[in-house]
Amino acid sequence: MHSDFSSIGRLRIHITPADVGKRVSVRQLAEIVDGHPTFTDTVGVLASWDIGVVCVTRRDGRTVRIAERALVAGKVVPPAPVRRGGVPDATADELEEVAARAWPPLESERLGGWTLRAAAAEVPGGPAGGPPRREGFTKRANSVLAVGDPGVPLDEALERVAAWYGERGLPVYVQLPDTSPYAAELDARGWSRESPTLVRTAPLAPLAVLAEEPGLPGQPEQPEFTFSRTPDAAWMAAYHRTGALAELAARVMTGGPSVWFAAAPGVIGRAVVDGRWTHFGAVEVAPEQRRRGLATAVMAALARRAREEGATAAHLQVEADNPGARALYERLGFTDHHGYHYRRPPV
Repeated sequence: MHSDFSSIGRLRIHITPADVGKRVSVRQLAEIVDGHPTFTDTVGVLASWDIGVVCVTRRDGRTVRIAERALVAGKVVPPAPVRRGGVPDATADELEEVAARAWPPLESERLGGWTLRAAAAEVPGGPAGGPPRREGFTKRANSVLAVGDPGVPLDEALERVAAWYGERGLPVYVQLPDTSPYAAELDARGWSRESPTLVRTAPLAPLAVLAEEPGLPGQPEQPEFTFSRTPDAAWMAAYHRTGALAELAARVMTGGPSVWFAAAPGVIGRAVVDGRWTHFGAVEVAPEQRRRGLATAVMAALARRAREEGATAAHLQVEADNPGARALYERLGFTDHHGYHYRRPPV
């Protein structure tokens, strides 16, 4: 949205880098035409303010980058009004696209409706001192998201996929919704099935309210959480999936539309707000702190933060063979939306 300088009045910048994480309204100089400046307004969450660049994440998930020198006005504004409603209607393909934005690769390429994804780094060869090898951080960020039509015959699509991952020294994985029409085609070609996963959804409001309730008799009080846009060393140390790829993992996990990391003694969690949806993941509780409600507490705290940005629904991914996590999420109101799995070509 553009506006003429003459209609603005006196402009002041009332925000600083200390306001990162708050909802703000900012105005930047867009251009000067015939000696008359015009301005663009942006409302959203102040995601970062670093090295002369101000980043504001809007409700639609888009992050606007503003050069600090172009900023002419800014102020903190009240949280966005909570939208009515709960879980939006979404197909499996649509929700897979939302989930993919919450766990973005470092490199991607479109093949029709499919997305080829990679997030890999070179790691040492192992205890025997072998040559270095390429290793990807999670299958989600190193697989083809096969939703929609690749735009070419299937065999040609698979050949392009194999060449793309071969150039990067990575194995071929295809992430496929269980209802995909390509499932039978890959069965016929001998592609194996791995890592069956459930995608579950829930309305956000009941989950957020849990953070406001007092602890049960005999139970500890709700912990005090800290929130950040990037994970610190302690958060990363508590996350079990990074291994030798901590730097790469941090780059993947800080991607996404509006990312929040939460931490308290013994527990961590991550949420990504994308319009009406909130993606939950990376919930980790230290072994000695389990069965104290900390997983529920961190998800509830993140849900409250997401509601402040106008989200109404939650989604997450859980391995089908993880009964403990599935039971937890059922207690929190999550129900199955669809399933997906990975395919690998025959050896």
